[in-house]
Amino acid sequence: MIIEQIHLDNGSAIGLKLDMEHAPLLVIRAKKGFVMCGYLNMEVANKLGDAAVRVTGVRSFEDVLDARAVDVSAAAKKMGIAVGMTAKEALEMML
Repeated sequence: MIIEQIHLDNGSAIGLKLDMEHAPLLVIRAKKGFVMCGYLNMEVANKLGDAAVRVTGVRSFEDVLDARAVDVSAAAKKMGIAVGMTAKEALEMML
């Protein structure tokens, strides 16, 4: 597992990367929410009330930051985060 501090304009987040059999599992955690790769489930994030953004087709932290949100939890929507926004933009709002 790789744990890395991700520097953003408004502060820092923590990146977690776990190499799986065919693709990495990636999460970047900010103070008020997180961005996750396609391995993780938005239904569960909504059930738990988490502010979450899902991106797909990513293999590195840089890919995650540049990727556009394909799914956004209800809690993230309340923060002003929307589908189509970059993960970096969403994370800045979660700091």
